[in-house]
Amino acid sequence: MLNRLEMLRIFCTAAESHNFKDAAKRLGVSPQAVTRAVKELEDHVGELLFHRNTRHNRITEFGEQLAARARHSLQGVDAIFHGAEQARDSELAGLVRITAPRALGRHGLMRVLGALCAQHPGLQLDLRFSDQFADMVDEQIDIGIRVGVLRDSRFVARAVSRVSFHIVAAPELLARCGAPATLQDLAERPTTVAIDPNTGRPWAWFLAGGQQWLPRTPTFATDDTGAEAEAVLAGVGFGQLTAYLAAPHLRAGRLVEVLPELAPEPWSLSVYRPQRGPVAARIRLVFDRLVEYFGERAQFP
Repeated sequence: MLNRLEMLRIFCTAAESHNFKDAAKRLGVSPQAVTRAVKELEDHVGELLFHRNTRHNRITEFGEQLAARARHSLQGVDAIFHGAEQARDSELAGLVRITAPRALGRHGLMRVLGALCAQHPGLQLDLRFSDQFADMVDEQIDIGIRVGVLRDSRFVARAVSRVSFHIVAAPELLARCGAPATLQDLAERPTTVAIDPNTGRPWAWFLAGGQQWLPRTPTFATDDTGAEAEAVLAGVGFGQLTAYLAAPHLRAGRLVEVLPELAPEPWSLSVYRPQRGPVAARIRLVFDRLVEYFGERAQFP
């Protein structure tokens, strides 16, 4: 037995068609299914709905009246579901605030965010670049991306990939100074460092076995890791860069890795959001897409 809503849909289509065969084509069912639905509805209402012959079906006067009422009822049902779809769409509109490391934000992040905006025109994205761990409450951040350990239990965090570190130099610098064979050799060559904006002090280089090393007299210092990468590419000094900064240039031969045995274990790349309260659909959408994008590779990039 058909449910009553489906029975009315088939009947209304049959009422608008030349015969049951045409109605069946429009509905994607067999003519027998249309015939059964009409017969079942006639049994329910106790009235003949169509005058039938071998060439066409002519709707009765009672059938016309019932079809008019049925169309009105079906439009009301469709409006309910259409309203629910509109409500879901509206949940995917509005502001989402994101923070990401400066260099990472320029390597692939814009592609995924651009695709999201194209798919959901109502989204408004506020992207802030920072190499520091963001206080999501004070800074009103919805989603953060971070390289390194994330131990704060106030956040829902997904470790989605791993980021390796490489000590690299431009071929021109190697031709001029030679490749270091040890860390002591490296200390005698020009180096670059990244500055921690919070303290004004240089970040140490991270080495194998949990060791750290800080160049005593760096040739170049900056608080922008992208600028540090540019300095290394220009032959200013040896630098330690993340894989997403170094890998394209290593593949192209614009940089050469040295002392690979000193490379530390790769760090986690995490996407995180606050744990507080319910999460808006638009934030879940962006969070899940970022997790998917960065998780597409076991090693980023």
